[in-house]
Amino acid sequence: MSNEMRKFNGSSGYVAADELMNSVNIAMALQKPLLVKGEPGTGKTMLAEAIAEALDMDLYIWSIKSTTKAQEGLYVYDTVQRLYDSQFGEGDVKDIAQYIKLGKLGEAFTSEKQCILLIDEIDKADLEFPNDLLWELDKMEFYINETKETIKANTRPIVIITSNAEKELPDAFLRRCIFHYIEFPDQEKMEEIIRVHYGDIDRTLVEKAMEAFYDIRNMNEIQKKPSTSELLDWIQALMISGVDFQKIKDEIPFEGVLLKKNEDIDIMHEIKEKGYSLKRW
Repeated sequence: MSNEMRKFNGSSGYVAADELMNSVNIAMALQKPLLVKGEPGTGKTMLAEAIAEALDMDLYIWSIKSTTKAQEGLYVYDTVQRLYDSQFGEGDVKDIAQYIKLGKLGEAFTSEKQCILLIDEIDKADLEFPNDLLWELDKMEFYINETKETIKANTRPIVIITSNAEKELPDAFLRRCIFHYIEFPDQEKMEEIIRVHYGDIDRTLVEKAMEAFYDIRNMNEIQKKPSTSELLDWIQALMISGVDFQKIKDEIPFEGVLLKKNEDIDIMHEIKEKGYSLKRW
């Protein structure tokens, strides 16, 4: 089936806005990487998982760190193992190919059927990292110097690239991508997300938890605003504990599930000690 005939219409466990689904489908039709930006916790990584589920494709995840180099996604030549084998007489050290280990790009390129390739949090790497992948993502091939072999994609993978917008990406890289920014869900969309995860959940719990959650996010004093994933964890903690749902907003139980900085938790403690509600704060 060609890319043009494929359509992503969301999945059972992922709530996608129409604009996001359109961006995914356009990227597939144009055979370009989809660059997805948004604050942490807006479902960027889960998008690739949802596409893989909906289209019944294998998913290759390349999680980027500050020390990651572009070469690692292509292949690694294990010189240490080859040296070890030459010293102890194990294996055929003349067969260099056995010491070549493909990275996630290499695995996706050599997949027998079309797959999803997720390059997760690309903005964590250094500024040159995206430019070092321009040829590979354009041509869907790379060259292995040690074996004099060109690895070319059997079928062009669907490439999803995520960024938390920690740093700007090079213009040359951006020109090659379809771009989509995931806005933080409003309360209506958030309730839909909650019900996807928890089904027929108590309506009072959902209302009170969301009221408190969005009030906290709107407080200028909060340094790290809680994300969708933290709200879902908080709701689960509230359900397990059996707290009085009517008191959620005034007491903010288990604030450490929502807030991850000492300063933010101190603000919550100050509110509680003074007997303020979030709205009056």
